[in-house]
Amino acid sequence: MLVIRRSADRGFADHGWLQSRHTFSFAGYHDPAHMGFRSLRVMNEDRVAPGHGFDTHPHRDMEIVTYVLEGALRHRDSLGTTEILGAGELQRMSAGTGVEHSELNASATEPVHFYQIWIRPLATGAPPGYEQRAFARDGRADRFQLVASPQGEDGALRIGQDARIWLADLSRGARLALPSQDHPHAWLQVLRGSVSIAGERLDAGDGAQISGIEHAEIVGESTSEIMLFQLR
Repeated sequence: MLVIRRSADRGFADHGWLQSRHTFSFAGYHDPAHMGFRSLRVMNEDRVAPGHGFDTHPHRDMEIVTYVLEGALRHRDSLGTTEILGAGELQRMSAGTGVEHSELNASATEPVHFYQIWIRPLATGAPPGYEQRAFARDGRADRFQLVASPQGEDGALRIGQDARIWLADLSRGARLALPSQDHPHAWLQVLRGSVSIAGERLDAGDGAQISGIEHAEIVGESTSEIMLFQLR
């Protein structure tokens, strides 16, 4: 089964300094038909104006993954972490028993564009933690690159859920089979460009729930970047 979530159908919030699109219900946007998919609870595509951001706020019992597409994000948290997350870098913050953090545009002149993803953990009440990593882009040229998993193999971020996150850069005409892992469900998110799967074209911001499709193949319709979640 392939269920497509079009970019234009996502929730949208415009706060002036922040433009945010919500694949699933979040904050003031509530849609009972889109409350998440499997352990994937939140997928927000955010654009934050220069000199603005999210002041200190709390989280608990959630695996939070952030991927910066353009610009830079300044992160501070109650664990004592202070970091700049640049374009192409990923961050994993395990909120666990509780953590407070702020996320601010690190530039006074340029906007920052990023995805923030929340994944429900396998167990609640775990100690909070933080990881940040840049992955070489040549490791995902027309192939999948593992960027998060429970074991953190091959340098991937370690997340507290039986889920895997992959990135891939596709050239036009490239064909890419789904990674062969023992996960019956997947979510495909198009970050840039256009791809097709099972005869359906997906453009930037589009997502697709993939369940029970064997030997699914993703085709680059243009130079594109995708993120794939393998889920239980």
